[in-house]
Amino acid sequence: MSRLLLRLAALCLAALLLAAGPASADERILDFVSQVVIRPDASLLVTETIQVRSQGRQIKRGIVREFPTTYTDRRGRGVQVGFSLQKVERDGRRESYHLQKASNGVRVYIGRKDHLLSPGVYTYRLTYRTERQLGFFDRYDELYWNVTGNGWTLPIDRARAVVQLPAGGRVLQQAAYTGPSGAQGRDWRYGPDAQGRLQWVTTRPLAAGEGLTIAVAWPKGLVKPPPPPKDGRWLPAGSGPYVGLAGLAALLLYYLLAWYRVGRDPQKGTVIPLFTPPAGLSPAAVRFLRHMGFDHKAFAAAVVDMAVKGYLTIVEEKDKSYQLKRTGKTPDNLSPGERRLGPLLFKKGKSLKLKPSSHSTVSAALKDLRHSLRAEYEKANFRLNRLYLLPGILITLLALAALVLAAREPEGALGLGLWLAVWSGGCYFISTRVVRAWRGARGLGGHLAAMGATVFAAPFIIGALIGLFAFGHLTGPTAAPIYLALLALTPLFAHLLKAPTVGGRRLMDQIEGFRLYLSVAEKERLGLLHPPERTPELFERYLSYALALDVEQEWSEQFAQVLAGAGEQAYQPGWYSGGSFSARGVGGLAGSLGGALTGAISSSSSAPGSSSGSGGGGSSGGGGGGGGGSGW
Repeated sequence: MSRLLLRLAALCLAALLLAAGPASADERILDFVSQVVIRPDASLLVTETIQVRSQGRQIKRGIVREFPTTYTDRRGRGVQVGFSLQKVERDGRRESYHLQKASNGVRVYIGRKDHLLSPGVYTYRLTYRTERQLGFFDRYDELYWNVTGNGWTLPIDRARAVVQLPAGGRVLQQAAYTGPSGAQGRDWRYGPDAQGRLQWVTTRPLAAGEGLTIAVAWPKGLVKPPPPPKDGRWLPAGSGPYVGLAGLAALLLYYLLAWYRVGRDPQKGTVIPLFTPPAGLSPAAVRFLRHMGFDHKAFAAAVVDMAVKGYLTIVEEKDKSYQLKRTGKTPDNLSPGERRLGPLLFKKGKSLKLKPSSHSTVSAALKDLRHSLRAEYEKANFRLNRLYLLPGILITLLALAALVLAAREPEGALGLGLWLAVWSGGCYFISTRVVRAWRGARGLGGHLAAMGATVFAAPFIIGALIGLFAFGHLTGPTAAPIYLALLALTPLFAHLLKAPTVGGRRLMDQIEGFRLYLSVAEKERLGLLHPPERTPELFERYLSYALALDVEQEWSEQFAQVLAGAGEQAYQPGWYSGGSFSARGVGGLAGSLGGALTGAISSSSSAPGSSSGSGGGGSSGGGGGGGGGSGW
């Protein structure tokens, strides 16, 4: 029985040793000692002795020590502190190191890139000089010092701070704090060391992310305060929002005056339903005039019109892509723009797939149609007034520059502002697509597609919000909405400054009258005076106009019963082959042919020391110094 007990005891002891072995061999900081000498010129000479145990996991070549050099004082001003590394040693010998700029300071990599350490215990010593770390208050001066930093990825078995006051200095008050950033842990003891210097020592190990912060105050007059700090701003601290608001007000006032002068539309006429489009206007021209500009849907309307007239056929493939095929006919009723468009689409063969690989062909056709529409209709019917945008853009740039120059880190605010401008533009483009997807959603498939577009857009919008938060952190919380408003006003007034001529206004009223007829509901149709009879031929004749005027769904639904009764078989036009008509019915045309064809054209046109801590109001992580580190 006794032998059995002895064996069990031996097994338990072995298990305990095996369990304790890896834990005792974990990579960690065994001892962290910071010796701080306070000089009469208010600078600090700091010597950090960091003893570590390496197992080749985090600590492979050496350690990394991070030191903050940019702080924000209690007034929100950015303050730069000095940092001059004087010596780096490992086990009493000079050690290689290199510096790397961090977001708010400097990162010291100790060790050589091409040399890996053997597992073992190593002692690193860093000596550096730093300025502007002291606090100067009414009745005392103070060192509020984050000894270890709270950014270490390694645990610290013991931390110790040793402070040498200026000659003649005596302690008025002192405090220390342990734990993660913001904590007020009391796991420390205070007392003089063997040389009579002030000393704080932790009484428990610190986990990764925890640190030791100390604060000590002495009578005034022993240290000469440095001159007021330069906060890195080009404009006075706190002036950014006021300058930004002034710029925003000036921009809005300018655009309102410009709109009053050139952007007001002539008075609209009475809109009455018209059963035919204005004479001589193609579907692409109707859309161009109504929107006072060109887009891909105008091109899609032209393609559908050419198909209805017999110049080409539209084929919807099984993968939901589209292909255009030349029929060999050249109808007499093609518009001038459509007549020019045909040879451009089929210059490489008798068919064209609307895919990104065809971007050169489709983009050339888009450019030509846009040019022909502008040449024929723009000057006589509306004015874009783009020259009036140039002063607005200049005011915008000046106001944005003021926001950046007033930031506590102008360089960072400039880079972030430029990135945010581009990113926000992309988010605006994506958001408009999402809105269009939800507006055009029909049936389960359409709503699923809209939901997918929303999910796709969400990370980009979240990224923009994070960028705005970071920009506000650098420039002030009110600067972010001012920044957005400045960016938004010019695109808004680019639209508002467009104005039709008197003749253009009359033509647009006729277009609205024709659109009214295309979109009218059945009960409203009964009130029209002698509307044309609904036939499949009438449906096809004006389908491209309905597409151009964004009422293709309403126009299709008017003919659902007519086309269903056109014959024993389901209606299938000769100019189109695919599933949009037969599988979903005519009422699904808006969500399939119109939207999908426009999307296919779009894709195929593109190539692939301000606060005190010694009185007990501080916390771990507060004050100067700090940072953290890791192995590398």
